[in-house]
Amino acid sequence: MKGTFPIQQFAELQTPFYYYDLELLRHTLHTICTEAGRYDRFAVHYAVKANANPKVLAVIRESGLGADCVSGGEIQAALRAGFPADRIVFAGVGKADWEIKLGLDEEIFCFNVESIPELEVIDQLAAQRGKVAQVAFRINPNVGAHTHANITTGLAENKFGISMEDMDRVIDLAQSLRHVHFIGLHFHIGSQILEMGDFIALCHRINELQDKLEARGILMPHINVGGGLGIDYQDPNGHPVPDFRTYFATYDTHLRLRPGQTLHFELGRAVVGQCGSLISKVLYVKQGTNKQFAILDAGFTDLIRPALYQAHHEMENLSSEADAQVYDVVGPICESSDVFGKAVSLNAVHRGDLVALRSAGAYGEIMASGYNCRPLPVGYTSDELQVSIKNIK
Repeated sequence: MKGTFPIQQFAELQTPFYYYDLELLRHTLHTICTEAGRYDRFAVHYAVKANANPKVLAVIRESGLGADCVSGGEIQAALRAGFPADRIVFAGVGKADWEIKLGLDEEIFCFNVESIPELEVIDQLAAQRGKVAQVAFRINPNVGAHTHANITTGLAENKFGISMEDMDRVIDLAQSLRHVHFIGLHFHIGSQILEMGDFIALCHRINELQDKLEARGILMPHINVGGGLGIDYQDPNGHPVPDFRTYFATYDTHLRLRPGQTLHFELGRAVVGQCGSLISKVLYVKQGTNKQFAILDAGFTDLIRPALYQAHHEMENLSSEADAQVYDVVGPICESSDVFGKAVSLNAVHRGDLVALRSAGAYGEIMASGYNCRPLPVGYTSDELQVSIKNIK
């Protein structure tokens, strides 16, 4: 089964480009708000790093989600899109002074702090401004996630976060500083997680840590469990919206929130992943000795996930209903790793055909580069193309 695309409008656009189905995005956001809304104390933030296209951000902001940012530039993008500053959280292992100052000046909700030196710098910069910064500590729970090694972030030893052994010491330090206010703990164990057991393990670890802190008389109003929920890259048409009901219910069942605590989520890929596709044109069909190649005008400069993570993206020939043939689908970049997929079954491909690389709404356009002096891909939305159709009529 193929996806639904406005092929006639695509023919007028310069490839490669990103296409965002805003109807699907709005449906996904409605599902998130409905399922999280079953619980009184769940707050959802959108992880801006997944996709910062302004038109996409505007739709997400309209849904009422907050924003999770990992750079000063993302804070600025969120503010431009209309996200309230008091619903912006700022994470990241290497926050520069100007980024911290920006967060302080805009009075964002919280800094998710990842080291003692960072905590001390935030306190110093807040003191210079006569402010008090709300901080949560990102604790590494040493919980492994069933996902790619490059996107596993919750183990004891990596660049992110603070070890469990240092948790008491950093909280004690925060409580001794005058210009920071400790409000909670933050966790993130990885991305593209499909096994609820990983999240259950995180819940159990948080319960242990909360029990330990409560024994010391330390209570906090906020727990942040990050995001990490994956999408179905194999069958985007069959599963266009992730199972948010089970995801949120897992935390409700297994995490013991204290009275008055709010539980924060930072979803990115699960929000935007399925609504986006990279649309590319076939430049050549090359016959090799034992295989044939479909050479596209898109490369890993436009969608780096297959080269970086060996990630799979379903592909569709939007221009053909002919019998399927098998191709290695590659791009034009002067690197052997510029391969989108090997032994891919596509309706017979010809020069000029349009090919859609599906499930590219997250970590697609946002990670594009200008390597080989290539222009960055443009992002178009279904709303824009509908307006274009009306104007033509």
